[in-house]
Amino acid sequence: MTLHRRTLLAGLALLPLPAFAQAFPTRPIRLICPFAAGGSADASARQLAEPLSAVLGQPVVVENRPGGGATLGAQMVARATPDGHTLLYGTPGPQIVNPHLMRSVPYDPVRDFAPVSGYKRAPNLLAVHPSLGVADVAGLVASAKAQPGALTFASSGVGSSSHLAGEMLKFLGGVDITHVPYRGTGPAMADLLAGTVSMALDTLSILLPPARAGSLRALGVTTPRRSRLTPELPALAETLPGFDAAPFNYIAATGGTPAPIIARLNAAIVGILNDPAYRARMEALGEEATPSTPEELAATIAAESARWRQVIEAAGIRVE
Repeated sequence: MTLHRRTLLAGLALLPLPAFAQAFPTRPIRLICPFAAGGSADASARQLAEPLSAVLGQPVVVENRPGGGATLGAQMVARATPDGHTLLYGTPGPQIVNPHLMRSVPYDPVRDFAPVSGYKRAPNLLAVHPSLGVADVAGLVASAKAQPGALTFASSGVGSSSHLAGEMLKFLGGVDITHVPYRGTGPAMADLLAGTVSMALDTLSILLPPARAGSLRALGVTTPRRSRLTPELPALAETLPGFDAAPFNYIAATGGTPAPIIARLNAAIVGILNDPAYRARMEALGEEATPSTPEELAATIAAESARWRQVIEAAGIRVE
């Protein structure tokens, strides 16, 4: 910890706790999104920023800091003054996946961040091209076992959530399916719809419309249980116990941020996520709100990290 951070924390510790919470925030809050503008994470961060500004009484400004597979933005938060005015819009990359995918990350994935609250899960959907001729997950696994390496799954790139979900399918199903990485979701979807690749695991908002139109066949969702957004579809875990590959997003502050400030931020975010109108907006996008306590979020991050480490090591995935 730098001398500046030690001095700040020592000074803050002398304040009465109620004064702490009442004084925060004293200036605009930076919500760091470690991805470029225009993507899903950016849209979600901006959706949260507006009501969070209203609740906290200070502007919440989304800053896009892409690069390094989300490590550059995360590093900015890890090195910020621990006073709650710099937050991370967290995705699986910074704390959960990258420490296992990369040889090193420029921060400690646990100590350098303070969990605030969960934000959302976006259930992925497993969809296959109709020409594959399978009707359910059991049929897909049987088909893959009968022809090792012949079936293919598309992803939006090495290390992406769609790639890792496919690797979990291979790991838990005990099957050999060939990964075909693309430069983004668009070209992956084009080849899936054309039947060039056999299947994909991507978000409901991407795969559900063509599945309902009959262009693809939906086999199940990647959440541990059926999603209330698509109750008619089984969870893959019903056939492959332990399957859980729904991308998890959350909010974190800099490690060492005082507990009263974390509590203030948590109360604000949980209140927003529990608002029925806000939840309805999220569900319209195929997302499920996941408000939590900081302690629950810390436990979720640890569990997610352990699960993905097993999958990543089994698949031998490495991102340089």
